[in-house]
Amino acid sequence: MKTQKNHTPFVIDTSKSKHTVFHPVSIDKVRFTDKFWNNYREMNKKVMLPAQYHLSEETGRIDNFRRASGKIKAPFKGMFFNDSDVYKWVEAASWVLTSDPDKELQALLESVINEIADAQQADGYLNTYFMFEREVERWTNFDLHEMYCAGHMIQAAVAHYRATGETKLLDVATRFADYMFIHFGNESDGKKFALDGHPEIEMALVELYRITGQENYLNLAKYFVDARGYKSLDVSSTGRTSSYYQDTIPFRKMKRLQGHSVRAIYLNCGAADIFAETGESDLKTALDNMWESMVNRQMYVTGGLGSRYEIEGFGTDYELPNGRAHTETCAGVGNFMMNWRMLLTSGESRYADLMELALYNAILPGTSLDGKSYFYQNPLSDDGEHRRERWFTVACCPSNISRTLATLPGYCYTTSDKGIWVHLYGSNQAELCLPNGKQIKISQKTDFPWSGNIRFEIQTAEKFGLFLRKPGWHKGGEKIKINGEVIQPEITSKNYWIVDREWHIGDIVELDIPMPVRKIASHPFVVENQGRVALMRGPLVYCLENIDQSIDVRLISLPSTNEFQDKFHPELLGGVVALHGEGSIMTDKLEWEEKLYKPLDSFPPRPQQTVPIMAIPYYAWANREPGAMQVWIPVI
Repeated sequence: MKTQKNHTPFVIDTSKSKHTVFHPVSIDKVRFTDKFWNNYREMNKKVMLPAQYHLSEETGRIDNFRRASGKIKAPFKGMFFNDSDVYKWVEAASWVLTSDPDKELQALLESVINEIADAQQADGYLNTYFMFEREVERWTNFDLHEMYCAGHMIQAAVAHYRATGETKLLDVATRFADYMFIHFGNESDGKKFALDGHPEIEMALVELYRITGQENYLNLAKYFVDARGYKSLDVSSTGRTSSYYQDTIPFRKMKRLQGHSVRAIYLNCGAADIFAETGESDLKTALDNMWESMVNRQMYVTGGLGSRYEIEGFGTDYELPNGRAHTETCAGVGNFMMNWRMLLTSGESRYADLMELALYNAILPGTSLDGKSYFYQNPLSDDGEHRRERWFTVACCPSNISRTLATLPGYCYTTSDKGIWVHLYGSNQAELCLPNGKQIKISQKTDFPWSGNIRFEIQTAEKFGLFLRKPGWHKGGEKIKINGEVIQPEITSKNYWIVDREWHIGDIVELDIPMPVRKIASHPFVVENQGRVALMRGPLVYCLENIDQSIDVRLISLPSTNEFQDKFHPELLGGVVALHGEGSIMTDKLEWEEKLYKPLDSFPPRPQQTVPIMAIPYYAWANREPGAMQVWIPVI
């Protein structure tokens, strides 16, 4: 196998892509130093990944590989896509070891990779579900996730190679990719038609191309995108429509995300990767159109995606129910991933804004604060019944959270010929390489997301531009100082503050962004939210939980003039800024006498009663005793 010489641990390696504006930063060159992210990342390494491994053993996911290799004789266990959960675990563990070596985790990782490699068939095929008695069923039903699993295996192999330089798993991945390229493609070339029911293989193949330089992989990824949209998938036995599989309209003509939310967003990730390599304008137009539709008509205030339980996907425009929000954690991860790709190809801060929104409010809620349980769905209101679970039969979300936390250092910065671009704020030490080869050391210190005060210390004497993202939630009043002196920096057309100068070691840049509490209203077509507001501060969405109130949150409304005070509580939910204010009691339960409906004129006039209320960050809900929760609060 021919590979490029460099196995630098980039999450997405666009360093040689011709149609991107930013260069990626290696995961191991950014080290978080703040409590907020270090707690999550340490928990990922010491709690989440070990537990996911043991649960994969307990549920037979790894035994499925031993069965496929002939080491054990047993029936296949679990869902037909269970291989993918193991692959995502391998990917997450590999990225963790990139910057944080751990002998026990390394040993587990090597043992799992050995089981995967031993299970590969002589012709390159690898899927433990389609073994022995099911061998004749291979490639007969493209909704059974053969290519989806292959995509996650390739991504795991890419991560392992970039983390370690070892090619054992990468060799497995390239053999399987070669197998698919030989067999699938345009029928005019003597190949078999194929279309993955669950997109994933597309972005994996592009990344494999970036490592190996083999255009076959890029071409196969393009084929999978091009073949979609002609109602070619056989949906007769699934009870689904073609739109569920994004197979109704050719990709380049799509104007809105449709169908299953994770499938849709993963397909867009793959198309964005292809655009980064080819620069095809029609792909970019479709991606832009779908992004605009998603943000303005299809997305929850949290950055969550997917409003319909029955399809785990998108409904009509403005169909955004709160209690029945599906908002799968994996869809939040996909939203984050897609916007990273859009950011790399455009340089526009609005994509980093959406990454930040999804990270804090659509991904972090997916895990408990102790890392021992998970959400699959993330509703925006609840009566106290929805609680995190230790594991799922469909266990895609836990390892998806883990790989996001493991790769997080790679998303904070990018570089360009102009200098260093800061996209996500958080305390860290970074060693960044500019495209001209110059090495820049810089540190960032902040209490973000609790405070908008961010301090950068330059640790290399050099001339370069420092570009600081101007958050979309920021509405003015910022102060920027260099070595204590207030400056008025320019703002790029892509919405970054520019500080460009000859730097000296020890120079200090201070950015102070106000974080007032914001009351967010939704479009009037979002019926459930009429007359309601959501509370936000900085990048965080807030909610009311029963445990913090004197009455049921469903009886609370907000006076339109109500102001909130923010206060940091070091002992609450791991340390959070809570919002304190006054709410009004809308009604009394006793007035209803257990009735469902009553005439409006049957209620006697009553004086307005107020109660103190406290809102907490949405990501931290459901970590205490069960009780009702609301994001959208009525306003009187």
